[in-house]
Amino acid sequence: MATLLSNGQQSVMATTSNGQEQQQKQRQRQQDELEQQEQQQQVEIRKSSSPKPGAMPSLKLNRMGSVSPKDKRVYKIVLTGGPCGGKTTGQSRLCTFFENLGWKVFRVPETATVLLSGGVKFSDLTEKEAYKFQENLIRTMVQIENTYFELGNSSNRNCLIICDRGVMDASAYISKDKWEKMMAGNKWNPVEMRDNRYNQILHLVSAANGAEDFYSTEDHACRSEGVDLARELDYKSAAAWVGHPYFDVIDNSTNFETKMNRMIESVCQKLGIDIGDRLQATSRKLKYLVALLPPDSEFPPFQDFDVVHHYLQSAGPKVQARLRKRGQKNHWSYIHTQRRPNVHGQARIEVKTQLTHRDYMNLLAQRDDAHFTIYKKRRCFLINNQYFQLDIYKEPGHPRCKGLVLLETYSSLTGDALKNCMPKFLNIVKEVTGDPDYSMFNLSLKEDWSTTKKFCRSATHVKGAANGVSSTPLLLNGQ
Repeated sequence: MATLLSNGQQSVMATTSNGQEQQQKQRQRQQDELEQQEQQQQVEIRKSSSPKPGAMPSLKLNRMGSVSPKDKRVYKIVLTGGPCGGKTTGQSRLCTFFENLGWKVFRVPETATVLLSGGVKFSDLTEKEAYKFQENLIRTMVQIENTYFELGNSSNRNCLIICDRGVMDASAYISKDKWEKMMAGNKWNPVEMRDNRYNQILHLVSAANGAEDFYSTEDHACRSEGVDLARELDYKSAAAWVGHPYFDVIDNSTNFETKMNRMIESVCQKLGIDIGDRLQATSRKLKYLVALLPPDSEFPPFQDFDVVHHYLQSAGPKVQARLRKRGQKNHWSYIHTQRRPNVHGQARIEVKTQLTHRDYMNLLAQRDDAHFTIYKKRRCFLINNQYFQLDIYKEPGHPRCKGLVLLETYSSLTGDALKNCMPKFLNIVKEVTGDPDYSMFNLSLKEDWSTTKKFCRSATHVKGAANGVSSTPLLLNGQ
């Protein structure tokens, strides 16, 4: 029902309305002035702290561990390995460590355990049922992971997402032909499902391989494997991830406590988090010169990739920045790497950031014309529980790179233990860890080393690499 107002009431309301409108306009003017002041302050801040060419943004922590959206990191790792390798404990240790750093941590449950605990027995399934079960398991795993990935992207804090096994683990339980059929039928490809989906893979070697006295199936409702089967599954699960650019094998060469510390250290290294001596870091990057490659038939199962490196203009002479494009069959992953100089006596570290194709193309505009583009074939393989990358340099490039082959690995082993893990089928000439003559930065320089001022005399290897290697330039391939 409508309400009728007297003239006096209408006059009072009109006066009140006019007063409210004036107050609202005044508040709006004040708000506009504040916004203009804030915008001007932001412009001044950008002018004074704009990033130099090749530089990636550093993390700026706000209260309660939150970071600005443009600086936030979401880091996705997979914990894999055979039975009784320490995955459950590893999840807990990583969770505690990174939460203490102010990160948000999500733990993605193992999809196979969720499904098998519902009464599924593989031995009861027909061949067709087993194939369909594995296919549905992967689809379920992808959806569960995506749920956590979206939560990580929407969080206002740096976020670590720990996956208890990943998509490629399913390939360890079916034949190669069926796996390829499944991949083709679902239009999946290894570069997307293995390399681009996860930032890092951590293979925790089963106690059945190197720590047999500690192998047990008592504490896991869905585990019944004997030592021999566990050892076989451990190898298969490791082989499933061969080819991932950041694949770390955490073996049983140390006691369990040190094994867990090595695992955490490996993640911190990839993230560029300086942990000092908190975890008694022992793993280091090793590099070897290789001559006369053997036939492919002498290699263990391997994955080959095309790799392209571009060096970028950097923020200073002690900072190196580069782009890497890595792929198979025209499917690519893109990484930005920045090597930072020593600060306050701390060892040099490198920070890697995964890029989209669009980001990669934009950053290519910052290419440093003082460097050649580096082209390689990268062969990844696993042997003796050790993950190796073999870089075979390709043309076009500087003549110093012609025929150059370098082998790289990360290891905490030394002496005979390390020697016994090296691939015997390769003709390894010598170790060149930290030798500036084999630094990709120096190898890519267009100018002659004897005249250029850009030759990096100090070793540019990451934290933990060997020291004391001669810096006298070597003559390679007739240069």
